Amino acid sequence: MGVTELKRKGRRNRAVANNRTAKIKDLLRKPEVRNVDVEAIKAQFEANKK
Repeated sequence: MGVTELKRKGRRNRAVANNRTAKIKDLLRKPEVRNVDVEAIKAQFEANKK
C-alpha cells in the first residue's frame, strides 16, 4: 500500500490555522479601552469650544 496525501485536509488545516492567527492579530490590533471618564472628555470639549 502506498502513502496517500490528504491534500484537502491539509488545505483545510492550514486555512483554520491562518484564520485563527488572523483573528488573534485583528483582536490585538484594536486598543483596549477601559476606565473612560466621559464627564472629563465632555468638559475638555467644552473648554476647546471657548
